[in-house]
Amino acid sequence: MPLYRDFSDDTATILVWKYDESEELDIHELLEPENAEKVKDYHPKKLQEVLMVRKLLKSLKPHSKILYKEREPFLSPKDAEISITHSFPFAAIAVSKNKIGIDIEKFNPKILRVIDKFTYENERGFIPKDNEAAFYTIIWSVKESMYKIHHSKYWSLKKNYEVKPFELKHLHKISCRVYDEQFSDEFKARVEFFDDYCFTIVEE
Repeated sequence: MPLYRDFSDDTATILVWKYDESEELDIHELLEPENAEKVKDYHPKKLQEVLMVRKLLKSLKPHSKILYKEREPFLSPKDAEISITHSFPFAAIAVSKNKIGIDIEKFNPKILRVIDKFTYENERGFIPKDNEAAFYTIIWSVKESMYKIHHSKYWSLKKNYEVKPFELKHLHKISCRVYDEQFSDEFKARVEFFDDYCFTIVEE
């Protein structure tokens, strides 16, 4: 199976695959029986994304399954942490010793319509007017990656997630945090670009 990108590091294997029509995706071979009901009404492209992730997993851990607890994926047997993301034609998986969140987003000016849903006005002062869509896409994606680490407790990307000011030339150590009135968990996000997409990685 040809990989599109490999962003692995010392603690995590992080792989991205771009869909190729010549690649066979056999639902009976790849999908866990436990997830048959979950995907029965999926759009064909979304189902392809799900199967792509499973094929990536089989290349890494052929005897493992991806199961879900309250929509959050986990490995069975649970011998590592996992995060998955997809946006057709791309799908990605991260398998790590530590908690990890990954997210892929296509750059799209339409994101400017929803910035009030995931940022406060005081978070926006560093964003240049001539490149707003790129900056907000990165912010959204970093927050989505953090959400995958703190999925069960911190649900509001606007209220509980913060991305500190950054520049496009320094995207490998973006300061960010998950927080509430009593708690703050600090991270460094890594952002990669390919095609018209950004790909973010947040590791504990």
